[in-house]
Amino acid sequence: MLALEARRALPARDRPGGRVYLTRMSDQAETRRRGRDESPAETAARDERLSSRVATELQRWLAEPLPGGLYLVATPIGNLGDITLRALAVLARCDLVCCEDTRHSRTLLAHFAIDRPLRAYHEHNADAERPRLLAMLAEGRAIALVSDAGTPLVSDPGFKLVRDCIVAGHRVTSLPGASSVMAAVSVAGLPTDQFHFAGFLPVREGQRRTRLAELGALPATLILFEAPSRLAASLADLSDVLGANRPVAVARELTKRFEEVRRGSAAEVAAWAAAESPRGEIVILVGPPEHRDATDAEIEAALSVLLAETSLKEAARTVATRLGVPRSRAYEIGLSLKDAQS
Repeated sequence: MLALEARRALPARDRPGGRVYLTRMSDQAETRRRGRDESPAETAARDERLSSRVATELQRWLAEPLPGGLYLVATPIGNLGDITLRALAVLARCDLVCCEDTRHSRTLLAHFAIDRPLRAYHEHNADAERPRLLAMLAEGRAIALVSDAGTPLVSDPGFKLVRDCIVAGHRVTSLPGASSVMAAVSVAGLPTDQFHFAGFLPVREGQRRTRLAELGALPATLILFEAPSRLAASLADLSDVLGANRPVAVARELTKRFEEVRRGSAAEVAAWAAAESPRGEIVILVGPPEHRDATDAEIEAALSVLLAETSLKEAARTVATRLGVPRSRAYEIGLSLKDAQS
């Protein structure tokens, strides 16, 4: 369980983790307060009130009974301060924590003085573990499911477990929190009224380009995951398939020390990735296509370039995505163009 009493017995400035997560504000915030003529004593009193309020709220969560069921607990994607009080209370009281990597999750729990049984649950053992977990839930146990970082089930295993829990009539509760998808879309500077999360792009170039063509016509901001080793190639394909001027943002290492968001046209961002080889956890965001009526001349000009290196079907699909026109129209113009050239 959380060592709350031991921590509250210490002054706020000396509590383990207090300097980062509860009591001390950043130097920038302290400077702003000093600019308002707040004395060091007033600052310390303000921080102590915050620490006391946080401890009281967490104690309230810990005092409430935890019903049996499956709890989907979001965990920090980098900064441990992003854990929620409710998540800490559930992790501290559940009967079992299921996680992708027990070593990773053990570090997280140890940081907050939580000692609960851990069990690996990932794509390689899910089929074998799922019946055991369902049996525990049938006994009224409380099980927390976490991923290595972020919200469970977002590009992580867990969907089949949740589905089977629902079918069996077990309680399923979501504890929202950190998510690289939502963090990225909020800082990208791209439209947020509609967005589509498409997970990881295919590894093979041909399949990746086909997938980008399928996604590119959607009237929404696209959100994609990508591995650092494939980022430059994927952005080059994106620029080629969706157009060099398509607005793109690449967010990496969100909430961590070296957090960075690179914004620009698809061509600009692709050039940056090829030159810099950025590392870390990466999210790609692509702005929606422009809605305008392309002329036949524009469609024909775009097709002329592509038909020299690819099939009519592929060229028509790419041009339709780039210019936001029906694929049938691009295909008909392409047929006429090929007939004229023959």
